[in-house]
This record gives sequence, structure tokens and C-alpha cells, in this order.
Amino acid sequence: MKEIQASKNPLIKELRKLHQKKHREEQGRYLLEGFHLVEEAARWGETLELILVTQRGLREWGSWLARQGEESLYQVSDEVMRSLSDLPTPQGIMAVVSKKTQIITDFSGRWLLLDRVQDPGNVGTMVRTADAAGFAGVALGTGCADPYSTKVLRSMQGSNFHLPLVNVQLEQLIPQLQQLSIPVYGTELNVDAKPFQEVKVTADVALLMGNEGQGVAKDLLNITDFNLYIPIYGKAESLNVGVAAGILMYHFAGSL
Repeated sequence: MKEIQASKNPLIKELRKLHQKKHREEQGRYLLEGFHLVEEAARWGETLELILVTQRGLREWGSWLARQGEESLYQVSDEVMRSLSDLPTPQGIMAVVSKKTQIITDFSGRWLLLDRVQDPGNVGTMVRTADAAGFAGVALGTGCADPYSTKVLRSMQGSNFHLPLVNVQLEQLIPQLQQLSIPVYGTELNVDAKPFQEVKVTADVALLMGNEGQGVAKDLLNITDFNLYIPIYGKAESLNVGVAAGILMYHFAGSL
């Protein structure tokens, strides 16, 4: 096992760049922090290029680490781990994971489409809920939070390893789904939209959720099959997009 004690080490300086999206894209890899996420990545066949662990981490997860192969392990100081982590109190284990290229040719089943959802917690929550509700995958349009950022990864809690996440141009994907006879339902607070309970549930469907402040873009709402709304019985103006997505996904998952 190799050791790195200084945060100014060239490798550590290079890995810190992975907190920026452009460097994740250039290098084709990302940082994953915390034992649960690292273990889940390994369980689902992700390529762990490096595993960095502190002395505390070795004590806690030594038996698991011993099965991962010495060549990928680096013991680092607490100082190094703090320099790489964006958590107030790092857990003591981090991995560098290779990004997979997701190419989807089959859009059957239930899909969640996200339009400019920018909050990392919302993106992560919706991916995790899509996983729990048995959805086939999540398509992220332009302007969404990067699913490989550490905040989104923590919020997804490993669900990104269970179902495909694809970056798409939604204005191109929606007509493609419709040509395959897959209905696409937008979401909006509008008297012309349909209450979601009135929609016939089908095995193949795509649900389109929009930006936290602006909702789904008008040009996308104009090309959906039709748009849905969730009735509000109290005085709140709207629902959080993650909560709304959960209600709709479970409606379509559990009504067949």
C-alpha cells in the first residue's frame, strides 16, 4: 500500500480538480466519498481506480479493503483527506471512480426526464426515488446539476449504480419517445393541465419535471402528450419538485 502524507502531493493536487465538472469530463472520472457509496460502487461493478483511506478508515474497514487489491490502495493522512473532502468531518475513505459511457437504445418502461433541475439535493432525491419506484432510468436535460458532483452523489446514495442516468437534449428525446408510442407527460400548475389521478397508467411512460423556480420550459410543455398537476389542498403555492416527482412516480409505479 502506498502512502501520501502531504496535501501538496502532485497526485492529490490533480484529484482536487475533480471537484470541478470540466475536469471530471476531461479526466473521465470522479470522486466518491464515504464507505457506503464506495462499497456500493464496487458491488455493482464500477471501476475503482484508486481508494484513499486514513488510518481510522483502515481500522474500521480493513477487512473489506484487504479484498480490493493492494495496487489501488493509498493510505493518506487526515490532512490529505480533509483537503480532498467537501464534508466538515470526512469519514476517512474516498475512491476515484471511472465514469461510464451510458448509451441507451431501449427506452421502454418508466422514465423520469429532468429539465434544468439545478439543486443537487433535488436531483439526487429524484434519482433515488426513481430507483425505489422501479423506474427504468433518468434522463437529464441541459442545465441540470451534474450527477457526478459530490453533493448529488451523496444524495443519490448509490442509486446511480442501479439504473442508467443519461444526458440528453429533451427537445429531441421527447418526439423520439412519442414515435415509440411512449406517452410523455409534463408537469405544470395550470388549469388546462390534468389531475394526475385521471391519467391512464401504462407500462411505458415518461414523466417530465422542471426547474425549481420556473418549472418545465414552455417549449417542452408544448410538445408533451399532455401535462399533469398535483392538486394542492392547503395554502402552499407549489410542491418541492422532488416531492412532486415522488408522488407521480409512485402513482405510475403502483397502479398497474
